[in-house]
Amino acid sequence: MNISRQVLGLVGLLAGFALYQLALRLPEPWQSLLIALYFVVLGALAYWHAQGERWIQVLAWVLIAFGLIRIFLR
Repeated sequence: MNISRQVLGLVGLLAGFALYQLALRLPEPWQSLLIALYFVVLGALAYWHAQGERWIQVLAWVLIAFGLIRIFLR
């Protein structure tokens, strides 16, 4: 078990909640746009971090697609 990976996951989760709360303070449409961009960036970082793990790469593409759909269909 890799402890540093678990700690990084916890730090990332806390940072994500903090960024989401900051985005909620913005007026619309910036709020929705920033949250959608968070999904795109999260997907890109997950894909980069996947290191050949196919299911994480698929999840990354789902996150990217969801973010882009949210941007263009709002």
